[in-house]
Amino acid sequence: MDPVTTSAHDWVPPKSTIARDFGSASHTYNPAARLQRYMGQVLLDQLKEGLHQAPCADGLQILDLGSGTGWFTGQLASIPGSQVTGVDIAAGMLRYARSVNPTGIRWIEADAEALPLPDNSVDVVFSNLMIQWCRDPAGVLAECRRVLRPGGRLLVSTLLEGTLDELREAWYRADPGHQHVNRFEPEARFRELALETLPAPQLTIETISLDYPSPLALLAELKAIGAGYKGVSRRQSATAPGRLRAMCRYYPRDGEGRIQASYTSAWLGCRLPD
Repeated sequence: MDPVTTSAHDWVPPKSTIARDFGSASHTYNPAARLQRYMGQVLLDQLKEGLHQAPCADGLQILDLGSGTGWFTGQLASIPGSQVTGVDIAAGMLRYARSVNPTGIRWIEADAEALPLPDNSVDVVFSNLMIQWCRDPAGVLAECRRVLRPGGRLLVSTLLEGTLDELREAWYRADPGHQHVNRFEPEARFRELALETLPAPQLTIETISLDYPSPLALLAELKAIGAGYKGVSRRQSATAPGRLRAMCRYYPRDGEGRIQASYTSAWLGCRLPD
């Protein structure tokens, strides 16, 4: 396995690169976003269950942080009495989201580490698979806490260390000394950040395995959702065909030649004191 021991966020490229890559994927994202839909649905179900147990009489101000194509933003807007704001750093994602979602949603192009929202201004922060792309996840959590009102709820999903380890190992054997897979925070570190920033956070971990016909299909899905390798050390030219073929040989397959990719998935929940 890759022996590199630097922080998971040392590799994070400029925010302009993140915005460009995800903006460019706006029209291919939804059909390929299997994991994103599953993880976001878990968050949405948690939110609705919480509202059922403790309804808000005055309506809800909901922030969808890292709203992307607006897949879940529109569903949040369907909650009776809700007023929803979608925030994303990628202008391309926001243009697409506006075009496919109902009117009445406010859209803001902004950085999750510096939200242009007042203190104590929202009841719910919903953030699906965004925070792993941020250099300062603790800063993002602190911003979420700042904008939440007393009694407000934070619901976040992310990916942790162990994600795409099969792909990482295959690339390491095929092209040692070069990174090809994005890094993710270890569970212990992310749990520590949450405990330092939030009151009584609850963290749930699940390893999700998705099937693919081949390693190339996995790479195509990652590209379609804008989640290809973004490290500053990535090669500036296309990967040599020989290295790509070698990676495919090293990737473990089942008896039918298919592959699996593992995603160490985490859901973070928190309710602020009243």
